[in-house]
Amino acid sequence: MTAALALDVIEEHEVSDESDRWGRVGAVARKPIFLLAVVYVLFVVVSAFWPDVFAGQGPYDTHPAAAMQAPGGEHLFGTDVYGRDLWSRVLHGSALTIKATLIALGIALVAGLSLGVVSGFFGGLVDAVLMRAVDVLLAIPGLLLALSIVTALGYGTVPVAVAVGVGIIPGFARTTRAEVLRVKTLPYVEAARAGGASWGRVLLRHILPNSWGPVAVLAVLDAGVAIIAIASLSFLGFGAAPPAAEWGTLIADGRNYLVTSWWLSLLPGVFVALLVLSLNHISKTFQELGK
Repeated sequence: MTAALALDVIEEHEVSDESDRWGRVGAVARKPIFLLAVVYVLFVVVSAFWPDVFAGQGPYDTHPAAAMQAPGGEHLFGTDVYGRDLWSRVLHGSALTIKATLIALGIALVAGLSLGVVSGFFGGLVDAVLMRAVDVLLAIPGLLLALSIVTALGYGTVPVAVAVGVGIIPGFARTTRAEVLRVKTLPYVEAARAGGASWGRVLLRHILPNSWGPVAVLAVLDAGVAIIAIASLSFLGFGAAPPAAEWGTLIADGRNYLVTSWWLSLLPGVFVALLVLSLNHISKTFQELGK
């Protein structure tokens, strides 16, 4: 293959990618449920960093006379046993849980992408050794692995985030490796090599940019997995110490009042469930558009 022909193959691939990208944007605009899911996720993320914008009361303001009030106009999610506004506590709890989720995803992305790229790009003995290590991690249930790590690191939001992040590394490593192996054999990569490009340039210019799609879909999906895992560990008492308003802690605090004050656990649980379902729907939509 001559250098001129190789250049034509690469340019044709880039033009095709651009047209496909705009077609996918138009397809997304015609999916109202997807747009609602995106709006809800954005609302939760914004409330995690600026909760006071949406909450009129402080998360730790106690009003004993207003204890255990049912949801209403003054208290959207009702109040807890100390008269604290539950809506405010849920929104302020977003900060701890969402930031922990971002830390966990950051750890998983960096480590998983590194392992997957090295394994898929170099192959051979390197691939065999790294993938056997990943297989060992995959054999351990994620929540059990996170429990083991957080027990060793200690309680708190950051140890929980680290534990959850380590638990979801194998999925990113496997997905990245599969994509790198697939992209390595495509014509435009071979054309770039035939045109004289070094392996380093091929990796940075062609393989990595064209391998991120399934990894991005997995990141959105695993964000929901990480939220559930972080909330579960907080529910078990491994998260931030009271009176911090983590989502798992809020659900745990209300479990003894399900009969008399159902909103204490149900409404925070619904808030978290809607977020996870929204992330799953976004991930599924991205996956369908990528086919």
